[in-house]
Amino acid sequence: MIFSPRTPVIALTVATLSLCVIAAPPTRADSDALHIPIARRNRLTIVDDLPAIADAVRMRYGYSPKSMTKRSQTAQVQVTDHGRDSAYSGAVSIGTPGQDFNVQLDTGSSDFWVATTQCTTCTPVAGTPAPLFDTSKSSSYKVINSSLQINYGSGSVVGIVSQDTVTFGGFTVPQQTFLAVTETNLSLLTFGISGIMGLGFEAISGLNATPFWAELNDTNQLSAPIMSIYLQRYIASAQYSESGGTLTLGGTDTSLYTGDIDYNDMPSGAVPSYWLQEVKNLTVHGSEIIVNSTNGVAAIDTGTTLIGAPTNYVEEIWGAVPGSEALTGEYQGMYAYPCSTDLSISVSFGGISWQISNADMSIADFTTTEDSGSMCVGAIFDLGSLAEPNTSLAPTWIFGDTFLKNVYSVFRADPPSVGFAQLSSTGMCD
Repeated sequence: MIFSPRTPVIALTVATLSLCVIAAPPTRADSDALHIPIARRNRLTIVDDLPAIADAVRMRYGYSPKSMTKRSQTAQVQVTDHGRDSAYSGAVSIGTPGQDFNVQLDTGSSDFWVATTQCTTCTPVAGTPAPLFDTSKSSSYKVINSSLQINYGSGSVVGIVSQDTVTFGGFTVPQQTFLAVTETNLSLLTFGISGIMGLGFEAISGLNATPFWAELNDTNQLSAPIMSIYLQRYIASAQYSESGGTLTLGGTDTSLYTGDIDYNDMPSGAVPSYWLQEVKNLTVHGSEIIVNSTNGVAAIDTGTTLIGAPTNYVEEIWGAVPGSEALTGEYQGMYAYPCSTDLSISVSFGGISWQISNADMSIADFTTTEDSGSMCVGAIFDLGSLAEPNTSLAPTWIFGDTFLKNVYSVFRADPPSVGFAQLSSTGMCD
């Protein structure tokens, strides 16, 4: 069986994260939460990779490419950044006895999969080889169904629908459904990451399975029906893998944000699938851009680096940036601007406007002509037109880590909503 409706896509994040010290486990009201450290990934500087990254995001959400898952507590999980902004992951244990792996944490998909020792294409020729799950060494492993393929914009995975004990951040689901992968052409494994943990809703699961986080919520293991994510901004380090933030299950870490969390419910009538928000307006160098509600549904996606937007808004955004140029050929849909420009761009999903750091907007150097000077490729790109007929609730904007590094993000299951808060001095330790 092949699954490919608005299929999840692996998109390399092009971020600029700082090395910050994560606060010790809190002793405040949020001490019953489990805070999971996140590892960080590598800043992408290879211009040749940009068209493939943009196309991967487009295909993830069903657009045409241009170039071609009660313990009355919470858990804080460290998030790891691999290769300086190439992939964010968290550590999970699968099986009995447990086998440990790093998996990408992705709010833009809902399936959980891990590469296995039966996979003949899972050992990369370059990079850091990822550990592989040996199903024969787990006494609790069960085969549930035959082979399933899940398509991503940048490749696919094929495997066996399975169940086993999964532990993440101290929480355990005894019979978590996942895909035991036996074949893949994804480059994710080159970063030492063994799979993906989808943090979206079951509606977009190719496995038709309850995601891990939702299973915790459904079985009353979480203190509150929320996940919170803090992503650090990388500045400079020689380390291939290092701390990159924190994922908190069932609560928040109040040391990382200040003030109230500004929650906005999903668009009226939307069935929880992706974590959706309605873009209200943007401000670019003082010029306000009002977004029509029928074209403003955005997916908030930790598994994507860039910000994708409809063609007319992308043109308007970059039209407000002096000296910007539309790129052509395989880079069609992307824009370059003078690297000397101090970009001022903010976005509102409700009453608060969130500023996007200039450090996050430049994703690579690009020279269009010999005498054009130093130009940088911008992180906002043209998502394009849906490959299938659009609906008013299909995502027409994608907000990835370029935006999420600037805020403390909270994903709430009941009512389905997303909240953002201002980073504290601890959270802004770059």
